[in-house]
Amino acid sequence: MARKKTGTGQEADFEKVAAAGESQAEERACQPIPVSKEKFNSHAIIPYGCTIQHLGQAMDEFLFFLGFVNQQLHSKGIKRFESMLMPANFSSMVGEFLTAGLPKYCSTLAKNQYHNGYPDLLPRGMFPGDAVQHNTTGIEVKASRYKRGWQGHNAEDCWLMVVVFDSNRPVDPSKGIGPKPFRFLGVYLGQLTKEDWKFSGRKEGSRRTITASVTRSGFEKMIANWLYRDDVTS
Repeated sequence: MARKKTGTGQEADFEKVAAAGESQAEERACQPIPVSKEKFNSHAIIPYGCTIQHLGQAMDEFLFFLGFVNQQLHSKGIKRFESMLMPANFSSMVGEFLTAGLPKYCSTLAKNQYHNGYPDLLPRGMFPGDAVQHNTTGIEVKASRYKRGWQGHNAEDCWLMVVVFDSNRPVDPSKGIGPKPFRFLGVYLGQLTKEDWKFSGRKEGSRRTITASVTRSGFEKMIANWLYRDDVTS
C-alpha cells in the first residue's frame, strides 16, 4: 500500500519546483535583449565621424560580453553582474565598455588616455598620445538606468552621450522583482553648454559628492537628437 505523502513532503516538492523555476528565470535573464536596427535614428547628428552603425556595433559587443560572462557565472552558481555589483559600479562599467568599444569601430575617435581625463572620447590624433586632462572637444559618455535627471561631476560645454538601460539591481529580490535580461532603452546625444546644467546641492552632514544635473533645456536637446530608442519600453 502506497504511503500517503505528508504535508512536509508536499512543501519540499513545491520548494523544488519553485527553485527550478527561479533557476530557469535566471538562465533566461543571462541573455540580454538584442538591439534592433529599426530602432536607430538614421537622421541623428553625431560629430567626429561617428555613425549609428558604429554605435550599434559597440552596443552589440557589450551585449555579447555581458551575455557570455553572465552565462558563465550562472553555470557556477554565481549571481549575474548586474545583480552583484553596486548600481553605480555597473552603470560605470556599461559606460566604460562603450567608451572603449566605439573607437574599435569608428577610426576617427579615440579613448581619452589621460587618467580621469575629460571628455571620454576624443578626435583621434588631435592631442598627443590621444590624451588630454580637460577639453571641450570630444564626447563624454555616461550610462544610466534613469530616463532623465542625468548627472555629471561638473557643468561643462560638451557633447554628452547618455546610454539608458534597464537591468536588475542587487536589491531586487527584497522588493519582489524577478530576474530580467539587460536591455538598452535608448541612447541620446546633445551638444550642451554650461547653461544646460544645474548644480545639485546636498543636505547638511551628507558626504555625497556634489554633482551637476542636466536641466530641461539640455534634456530637450538630447531627446531631440536620439540615436537609439526602444519604443516597446520607453
